[in-house]
Amino acid sequence: MSRKRKIATEPTIQLSHRIALVPEQEQAIYFGMACGTSRFTWNWALAEWNRQFDAGLRPNSALIKKEFNAIKYQQYPWLTEIHRDAHAEPFNNLGRAWAKFFKDCKEGKPSHAPVFKKKGMWRDSFYVANDKFKIYGKEIILPIVGKVKMTEDLRFKGKLLGATVSRSADRWFVSIQVEMPAHQAMRKRTGANIEGADLGITAAVTLSTTEKILSPKPLKKVLRRLKIKGRSVSRKLEAAKIEAGIKPGEAIPKGTRLPVSSNRKKASARVAKTHYRVTNIRKDFTHKLTDRLCRENQALGLEDLNVAGTLKNHRLALAISDVGFGEITRQLKYKAPLYGTTLVFADRWFPSSKMCHVCWFVHKDLKLSDREWTCPNCGVKHDRDVNAALNLKQLATVETALPAASSGVIQGTDVAHAASGGKVTPVSYDAVLKKDQGRKKNVHLCAHSE
Repeated sequence: MSRKRKIATEPTIQLSHRIALVPEQEQAIYFGMACGTSRFTWNWALAEWNRQFDAGLRPNSALIKKEFNAIKYQQYPWLTEIHRDAHAEPFNNLGRAWAKFFKDCKEGKPSHAPVFKKKGMWRDSFYVANDKFKIYGKEIILPIVGKVKMTEDLRFKGKLLGATVSRSADRWFVSIQVEMPAHQAMRKRTGANIEGADLGITAAVTLSTTEKILSPKPLKKVLRRLKIKGRSVSRKLEAAKIEAGIKPGEAIPKGTRLPVSSNRKKASARVAKTHYRVTNIRKDFTHKLTDRLCRENQALGLEDLNVAGTLKNHRLALAISDVGFGEITRQLKYKAPLYGTTLVFADRWFPSSKMCHVCWFVHKDLKLSDREWTCPNCGVKHDRDVNAALNLKQLATVETALPAASSGVIQGTDVAHAASGGKVTPVSYDAVLKKDQGRKKNVHLCAHSE
């Protein structure tokens, strides 16, 4: 009896490329209609889900989609003008949203139930399946609208999984998802350094080489202009309320549609463009920073920050959001495997700032306002951020947590090593602090490769 051999499949990776579109006026109008259709379908599906749940039933997104398909063209004939993908994918998104909500509830994590989407309050987007569009150079052929110009070619070669058309301010983009062999996605690393990086507000990142990389802080620079433009929109909104018979200061009754003047549209567009510019400046800085950290280092020590918790401090929330702690960490997690770089995350309670990197004395009375301090034990003067980065570097260089660098990884990035992101094992203080054998507290480390 012969046994079939299992054929080893090459590991694959999924990446997406967001490209700006240059649609004609009629195409842009259709995009807006398709976004509205997607939002309407989501709200209809969520209302039906809530109705069934309140009735004691067990809602299912596939069954709700089947109910909608049976009545959509009779009750909503305008849906015939929009391609079906725009009002089919919201059901899958709703199912995934509820699945994540129940999973987070079960695991005791902060959970948020899906909510209704209001026009102007949510990102406009709609989905196109992989067999409904084609790409030829700098052109994409979409259903109904036909050829739409793109500002650049698709940079990835592989199997197309789908596309999402979205709007930011007054510009349209298409995000194309591609599945490709892992070795094609790997990027060359130019160095094999071991670095510690401390995230902060004064300097976005402080490296263990004492280099401080400052954030452009784009929101802080335009905050005054944003307030002026926001007040302009508010005045026009109050005028619309008075025109609709609503007294100033009163809440708008549910279901009431206010008249929208051309000046109010222009004022809202100016606010949106300013936010869009701020977002682009921050994205440009974050991508260049994370690319550099992954490209120049074989191992990177970081802190596992509770970003959501720090944002509860209203005195620091604006500054932290302007730097983008969460986005920097997110980008490092997905870029590190592409470069074969190992990320070593110190435990959330590890005293990186309070511990002297020379003698490992912990200064428990150190305040957040103390940017420099002198070690009472050895007398060494420390810059708070540089000291934290040096401590994080020591964690990354622990023998049990550091994969050896090889020329193959630096030149071509070995696929097997990059797929795992480097092997990292838990280490204890007595492994890190070899001179201090009395410490038994654990430092939990983990390698991220998703």
